[in-house]
Amino acid sequence: MMGRGTRRGGAGWAAVAAAVATVVGASVLGPLAGTSAGGATASRPGGRTPVTASPTAPAHPGSPKPIPGQTSVPDPGLPAPVVNMDIAHASDKGPHAVDITIDDGPDPEWTPRVLKVLKDNAVKAVFCMIGSKAAEHPDVVRQVVAAGHRLCDHSVHHDTTMDHKSRSFQYAEVTQAARMIEQASGGVKPQYYRAPGGAFTPYSRQIAASAGMRPLGWNVDSDDYKRPGTQTIVNTVERELPGGPTILFHDGGGDRSETVAALAALLPRLKAQGYTFGFPVR
Repeated sequence: MMGRGTRRGGAGWAAVAAAVATVVGASVLGPLAGTSAGGATASRPGGRTPVTASPTAPAHPGSPKPIPGQTSVPDPGLPAPVVNMDIAHASDKGPHAVDITIDDGPDPEWTPRVLKVLKDNAVKAVFCMIGSKAAEHPDVVRQVVAAGHRLCDHSVHHDTTMDHKSRSFQYAEVTQAARMIEQASGGVKPQYYRAPGGAFTPYSRQIAASAGMRPLGWNVDSDDYKRPGTQTIVNTVERELPGGPTILFHDGGGDRSETVAALAALLPRLKAQGYTFGFPVR
């Protein structure tokens, strides 16, 4: 089992993403397009204000307004964060809680099945959506919103090497996905940003936080994307859950029948064990 929020393999959109973001990023940022991502990759233990300022200049003169509880030091040359730019792992329901997060959708076949299991168990979740998929399936995005779940920006193309790409690439992937998801949802903004494969940088975290999206990690990787079998997924979650509340599942990237079955088995069992269900802290 990899460490909390550790980078892992993605769905392979890197080649497409690089081509698109190079063109779009250059138009957004001009000379910055060739700038290195810079800075060490963030640790991966696991209404908002839109970004309107240039990423190369302060959003406001002077030092950014302090964010309560934030340990990261913002770059004063970038738009100031309006939510905590530290990677979130805790639950808003406290230490004996579970946060369900669902990545790589929306998918017209599997997202509705996941939604049904969640509804049957009266559990809310965070859906970390790929921007290009949200644009393709706005009806599914709106089903998620109508059911009371929260949205999360999971980049435009799910490039798991984002932390090694230029700032212009990262900027385009974060901000364009947020716009795609908001448009597909009918105006509901994503409240979190999860880097594909955990490929956060201090830069991408601050850009997300300046747009009102809390960077979101995970404590438990269910490994459901490997399709190891329903019982193996259940066992992994129950074994790792004492290490933290935020669990990573997937509704995109292929056949997710094992994920659906694992959620159907896990949710009532966790309730029987006294767990409550919440959302990641903001």
